[in-house]
Amino acid sequence: MGQVSAQSPVRLAVAGLSHGHVDWLFNRAPEKKDIVLVGIYEPNQELAEKYAKRYKLDQKLFFTDLGKMLDKTKPQALSAFGAISEHVVVVRACAPRKIHVMVEKPLATTFADAKEIQNLTQKHNIQVLTNFETSWYASNQHVGNLVKEGKLGEIRKVMVNDGHQGPKEIGVSKEFLEILINPEKSGAGALMDFGCYGANLMTWLMQGQKPTSVTAVVHQNKPEIYPKVDDEASIILQYPNAQCIIQGSWNWTFARKDMEVYGDKGYAVAVDATTVRQRLKENTPEEVAKLDPRPEPYGDPFSVLASVITGKLTLDKNDLYSLPLNVTVVEILEAAKTSAKQQKTILLQ
Repeated sequence: MGQVSAQSPVRLAVAGLSHGHVDWLFNRAPEKKDIVLVGIYEPNQELAEKYAKRYKLDQKLFFTDLGKMLDKTKPQALSAFGAISEHVVVVRACAPRKIHVMVEKPLATTFADAKEIQNLTQKHNIQVLTNFETSWYASNQHVGNLVKEGKLGEIRKVMVNDGHQGPKEIGVSKEFLEILINPEKSGAGALMDFGCYGANLMTWLMQGQKPTSVTAVVHQNKPEIYPKVDDEASIILQYPNAQCIIQGSWNWTFARKDMEVYGDKGYAVAVDATTVRQRLKENTPEEVAKLDPRPEPYGDPFSVLASVITGKLTLDKNDLYSLPLNVTVVEILEAAKTSAKQQKTILLQ
């Protein structure tokens, strides 16, 4: 008899195929056996067929009714890859069935939806994780550790810069573009799509503390391409003794995801996933740290999800994936939208 693995794979379902990041799931290394795909909900037949063909998927996996798919395939967890506005709909279906959920960033398009998701998780005792690419970065963890160890001193200023040339410009799929340019489905343009990273990272660095105020300025540099949403957003989060400037843009020269953290003792800049520039004393020069990628399960969001469900991993309430932190992220983003619209600073209660 062959050896039986101590942990059978987590049964995972997928809701939606329109979000470009769903390809990560199908492109996982075949030797990873921590999850098994049991069902896919996708009402758009053309899109379902495209994925079935691209990844040689069994037609039996596909459903056009979310409830039916959940009841028939009995997943332990579900990954949502549809519009952000649909995250709350997915959690409403999964929570009473005790199915854990992982959504793509951000958690929701409105603070009301984020709070409803939180209430459902508490009522039905499920996990809802929010996946950000920057949560896999060894560089951000390194900077976070410097903060925890007091090596940077008190945080005074943080800059988080995220984005690319624009979703149309980089050639995202037509289904994904349709979500991103629709404010009902995505909440906003660059403000939500890339502002969410800074809100997530800063709330984490501040251990869950909310800013006292949020100020945002948005603009449409390319109204002919993005008539209904902003493509340029700057958000300022003010704390009692720290300030964070979040620059989310569909107008960067090239794609970027980086963070600069300045304390009263030293600074550290997460340049990319595995590079940090740091200077911890005034009389020492800046040094460059080259890091190994984050160890398993952190290199892969599906492994994180499987580890949380099987109890191998317990997330801190202020973890980058965690629900309380990501509810605050949505609160910040909603305040930013209001600020930009009213052209004034919004005070958070």
